[in-house]
Amino acid sequence: MSDIDIRGNAWLTSPSAYLASRPSTFSAPSQPISCYLPMRDGCRLAADVYLPQPLPGTSEPGAFPTVVIFTPYYRRFRLSGAGAESTPNAAKYRDAFVPKGYAVVVVDVRGTGASFGTRDALRSPTERDDYYEVAEWISSQSWSNGKIGSTGISYLGAAACFLASTGHPAVKAIAPLFSVSDIYSEQLYPGGMLSKVWVEAYDELMLALDQDRRDLVTKFPYFNDPRFEGPERVDEDTDGSLVKGAIAEHRNNFTLADLAPEFAFRDGAAFHDPSLDSGSCSPYRYLDGIPPGVAVYSISGWYDGGGYANGAITRFLSLPSHDSRLLLGPWDHGARTNVSPWRDRAASYFPLLGEVLRFFDHHLLDLPTGLDHEARVHYHSIHDNHWKAADTWPPVPGTTRLYLADGSALSAQPTPAVTTLATQVSFDWTTGRQTRYERLGASNIEDYYADWGQHEAALPHFDSAPLSSPMAIAGHVVAHLNVASSQPDAAVFVYLSEVEADGTVRYITEGMLRASHRKLERSPAEYRTTWPYRAHRRADAERLAPGTSVPLEFALLPVAWTLATGSRLRVSIAGADRGHFPQVPHGRPPRLTFTLGGSDGCFVEVPVADPAAGR
Repeated sequence: MSDIDIRGNAWLTSPSAYLASRPSTFSAPSQPISCYLPMRDGCRLAADVYLPQPLPGTSEPGAFPTVVIFTPYYRRFRLSGAGAESTPNAAKYRDAFVPKGYAVVVVDVRGTGASFGTRDALRSPTERDDYYEVAEWISSQSWSNGKIGSTGISYLGAAACFLASTGHPAVKAIAPLFSVSDIYSEQLYPGGMLSKVWVEAYDELMLALDQDRRDLVTKFPYFNDPRFEGPERVDEDTDGSLVKGAIAEHRNNFTLADLAPEFAFRDGAAFHDPSLDSGSCSPYRYLDGIPPGVAVYSISGWYDGGGYANGAITRFLSLPSHDSRLLLGPWDHGARTNVSPWRDRAASYFPLLGEVLRFFDHHLLDLPTGLDHEARVHYHSIHDNHWKAADTWPPVPGTTRLYLADGSALSAQPTPAVTTLATQVSFDWTTGRQTRYERLGASNIEDYYADWGQHEAALPHFDSAPLSSPMAIAGHVVAHLNVASSQPDAAVFVYLSEVEADGTVRYITEGMLRASHRKLERSPAEYRTTWPYRAHRRADAERLAPGTSVPLEFALLPVAWTLATGSRLRVSIAGADRGHFPQVPHGRPPRLTFTLGGSDGCFVEVPVADPAAGR
């Protein structure tokens, strides 16, 4: 079983078939042209330019559309020996697009790599202004045909959104891959709680890269080649003095661990600059700046961090007047791994950049790709391993209620008798070290939640009856809980699992909420959701009255997963996840009491689809 795109016939022309039919009419240069681009304030950004080269016997190439990549992870390394790839962060884009007739420009963002300047936040408004100037420079080059696209994974994908939001007229299409829309709810504070692994690991990685600390870089799998000798200098920097000066400036860069506490609420701002809040660093804040003529292809995976799939979905929903498309696969962050426990190998078979190539061919080269005849949404269902197509999200029009019942049952019918389930939170409980969060810390995880049964066994849980036929879930499962805490605050985590007929427990997805952040409201136009939305404003936070039940409604992270005949659906509940989120409240593990049965009993809404739909 694999994630290969021909399973399910979801495309009229599959990505692999399109890629096979698309000839390479050029070659990539052995080395790029490299130069500094001066910005409005005198800051110089290092850029590499890869221009398509003519194949033997063909004419000299003319002007090309450009794919621009903005990265904080080095556009290129200086090498001490032969045989290494000097641009591990951008080589995939160079190799995918240059032979097909695209110029590729890779830029070290301000305060990183060989670029000068400092970073004052994560994807700051200053960087966004830089992107407009880079697009202006590209458009003025003799090799440019005046059309620009942008793509990239994670930071690079969010940068593509920032670029499009500047409104530069040359930008025609972007494909943000595995990238956030709102750093507060999807990355920094899921459910109102700090994502500890991401914040700590990010600072370690950026310190190592920005200050050229090669002794620290080696701990990160992507950058641990001993032949890497720091950021590559631009062509004019013959003696290395310029890159040395740039690195000296980077020592003044911000650190996320220091800034994050000032963003504890979504409206929390840096004390020194009230205009700098989490939204300033988030693509959704600038979404209305993306002109309707810019096409957007949002791509993510079911285990893509702590909410990046939500970012892709809300971007799709919030741009209804654009050629907006959505692809969701069985992947972790960056699609390094097919997360399905039933796959035949960890690496993905899916030609991800082949799909992006078709998108750019359609919008930047005006080729007859057939893209306009394809469904706007494609998603992969884990366990039955099929790709499915839809024109809207969610693909399931309704939901099925399953009630948490006495006796650890998950029932299709509510029980009239009211009972309670009390559980003492242990701050020592954890989901382990093979989770979606470690991957955000730049760990290379291949077997996700392989020890899930061991960890989940300590939690109170509720099981459905064995399924008489497959159950296909596609979308957001929403938890509706009625809970009392012995403390004035609490964290509640809900996990969904498949319990196979032989008793094997498989992690499906999870959701979490800090109870003091329970207030709901309608989602704004720039961040449209089909799941419960909360603003996470400081003024909305409300303590609990110990012993008094309150309703908590929150979505689990989206997933498409088909449970097998004979399996049971399991809902498990925890009050902590050590190593991933802080204690709530600190040093005072609460006792949680959940209402079961009656009109206020706990239940989950599950988006259940026809298993054969969309194939």
